[in-house]
Amino acid sequence: MEFWYTEQHTPDVRFSIRVDHQLYSGQSEFQRIDVFESPEFGRFLTLDGYMMLTEKDEFIYHEMITHVPMCVHPEAKDILVIGGGDGGTVRELLRYPTIRRIDLVEIDEMVVDVCREYLSSTASGLSDERVSIHYEDGLRFVRKPIDAYDLIIVDSTDPFGPGEGLFTKEFYGNCFKALRSDGIMINQHESPFYEQDAYAMQRMHQRIVHSFPFSRVYQVHIPSYPSGHWLFGFSSKNRRPVEGVDFARWKSLGIKTRYYNTKLHAAAFALPNYVEEILEDVEPQC
Repeated sequence: MEFWYTEQHTPDVRFSIRVDHQLYSGQSEFQRIDVFESPEFGRFLTLDGYMMLTEKDEFIYHEMITHVPMCVHPEAKDILVIGGGDGGTVRELLRYPTIRRIDLVEIDEMVVDVCREYLSSTASGLSDERVSIHYEDGLRFVRKPIDAYDLIIVDSTDPFGPGEGLFTKEFYGNCFKALRSDGIMINQHESPFYEQDAYAMQRMHQRIVHSFPFSRVYQVHIPSYPSGHWLFGFSSKNRRPVEGVDFARWKSLGIKTRYYNTKLHAAAFALPNYVEEILEDVEPQC
């Protein structure tokens, strides 16, 4: 008998992966956590039945959420990561020797424990001395700091369940206050392809541009995510993601990546017309 993991992307679309066996299943205070082993994607993590990462393509997500802002702001030393309990974003940040401090705020301690045990290649940096893990609500945590971080990465789940509070005007406004004068916020921005996802993305963009003077969206291809077409948000107080960026400086660091490169960095901000139209619908109101 074959065993398949299936995720309902829309009422009319399902995504399935054949599974060899299930490595872990547990219920935390916040959500159900499962880890599966598959022949095509390797091990993968789901929360409440939704795909979070796979061993085969997690590098795409984590490289693009990390190296884009670090290329723009190479002096960033103090970083806040909200969500990201799998450790992939922290792993990529720690490749920069200039990093002084990373505060990782994850609401669900069980996610971190499970990833440490079953997804060790992703969670490899979580024990680094520069990393402090705070098991609390990111919405509550970010209310306190002022001018404390050079970069905030919102590596959250989808805008429902435990991560719902990370998609509000209050949250984005507090992120703005927590950033220094040249700070950057990066957030996972959902997909523009299916109607329901596009609506969530549009609402998110509207709330972010209400809080930040500069906000742009960039795109990435992640095969295991709904439609494969995914977006990230780049918001800042004064920095631009392409104009004036010293790409040669990033290249000189010699960081070996599998997806990210500086040409792709610039190109990722050139969006398809249908995405531009969705974003333009909300920008005039802000």
